[in-house]
Amino acid sequence: MSTEQTDVVEQMSEFPLAYRQGRLYVEDLSLQELVKWADTPFYLYSKRLLLNNIREWKAAVADLPAGITFALKANDNLRLLELVAKEGLGADIVSGGELFLARRAGIPAERIVFAGVGKQEKEIREALQAGIRAFNVESWPELELIQKLAAELGKKAPIHVRVNPDIDPKSHPYISTGLAENKFGLPAAQAKELILRAARMPNIAFRGLHVHIGSQITDLSPFAECGRALRAFYDELIRAGVQVTSIDLGGGLGVDYHQVIAWPPNRHAEVKPVPPAAEYVRTITGPLRNLPVQFVFEPGRSLVANAGLLVTRVLYRKETPRKRFLVVDAAMNDLIRPSLYGAYHRILPVVDPVREKEERVDIVGPVCETGDFLARDRRLPVVTQGEYLAVFSAGAYAYVLSSNYNARPRPAEYLVDGKEAKLIRRREQYEDWLKLYEV
Repeated sequence: MSTEQTDVVEQMSEFPLAYRQGRLYVEDLSLQELVKWADTPFYLYSKRLLLNNIREWKAAVADLPAGITFALKANDNLRLLELVAKEGLGADIVSGGELFLARRAGIPAERIVFAGVGKQEKEIREALQAGIRAFNVESWPELELIQKLAAELGKKAPIHVRVNPDIDPKSHPYISTGLAENKFGLPAAQAKELILRAARMPNIAFRGLHVHIGSQITDLSPFAECGRALRAFYDELIRAGVQVTSIDLGGGLGVDYHQVIAWPPNRHAEVKPVPPAAEYVRTITGPLRNLPVQFVFEPGRSLVANAGLLVTRVLYRKETPRKRFLVVDAAMNDLIRPSLYGAYHRILPVVDPVREKEERVDIVGPVCETGDFLARDRRLPVVTQGEYLAVFSAGAYAYVLSSNYNARPRPAEYLVDGKEAKLIRRREQYEDWLKLYEV
C-alpha cells in the first residue's frame, strides 16, 4: 500500500466500518478476532452506526411537527428495537407480531401506526386494546371491520386512509407500492369516498392521510411528485369540509449498497449518490410545510441497512470449464435478497481486501437450489478455502426474511458496541424446532 493510500485508510478508520492495517473493523472490534470464536454465518450490527443514522433522521425533521416511526419489517431484532425505543422513535408495524415486539421493546402504543392490506381481526383487536396512534386503512371492508371491533370494545379507532398516488418510484417492481396496479392504498377518488363515509361512523376517528410509494428509492423526483399529489388531495378534502390533522408520509429512502465502506473504493460500481435524509424530508414536505398537521415518517432500511453485516466462511473453491465458484456457509435462507430481487451487496474479504490478483466468481451457498447465490459474476480478490467474507449492507430485509429451508438453523446476531460484540440472538439449534411439535 502506498503512503497516500495509508493516509486515506487512517483517516477512514474513525468510521464505524473501516479497514485498519488490512483488517476489517466494526467500531473497535476486529472481525479477524471475532471469527475465532463466533461460528459462521452470523449477523453483526454496529450500535454506533445505527444511532448515527437515527440521529441524522431526528435532525432532518427537527424543524417540523413530526414523529419518526421505525419500520419493523426492515429488522425486528428485539435488542435493536430497544435502542430505537430509547431514542424516542415509534414503530410502523404490519402485523400483530410486530405490535408484540414493539411493545415488548418499550415503544409506547401512542407512537405505533399499523399499516398493511391484510390486517386480521385478532390483530385489530390487539391494536385497539393497546391504544395505538392510528390504523393506516387500505380498503372499505377493512374500515367496516375496524368500526365493528371498536364498537364491541367501546373504543374509538383513530385512522389514516392510505392513498395510492400512482407514482412510479423507479425501483424494483417487487418493492414499488404506489402504482395503480399495486395492492396498496386507494386512488384519490375512492379514498375521498371512504373518508366521507368514515366521518359518519360512530367508532372511527379520522385523523389524516397515509402514503408510501415504495422502497429503496434513490431519486428524489418521485417524492417531490408525491408531495404535490398529497397537497392537491389535502386541499380537495378541506374544500369538502374534512379536517385533516395528520399526514403519514411513509418511508422508502434508499441506501448506497455499493459504496457502504469508504475504502477500498468500489471500482466496479457507477452509482448516483443517495440523498441524505434531510434532503428527502425537504423534498417530500415542500408543498406541505405550511399545513396545520402533524407529520409521520416511517424509515426502515435507511436506519439499519448499512449498520449490518453478514459474515460467512469459504467452504470450497470449485472450478468448471465455464465458471469459478466460491461455496460459502451462508445461503439464500440466510440472505434471500440477491435471489429474490437480484439485489447487490458489496462483498469483501475480512482480511486484505486489496490483492494483486482478482477473479470473477459466483458466490454460492449450500442450499439445493440454483438460485442459491449471494453474488454472480462478481469481481473479487482471489481468496482461498477457509477465508472469511463480509457481506455488507445486511442490516435490513436480511435476517427478517431468513428461513429454515433445507433444515438450516437461522444464524446468530451480534451487536458491536466499541470493542465488545454482544450476542443479541443466539443461533437456532435443532432442538428448538422440536419445541414447536409439543402440543
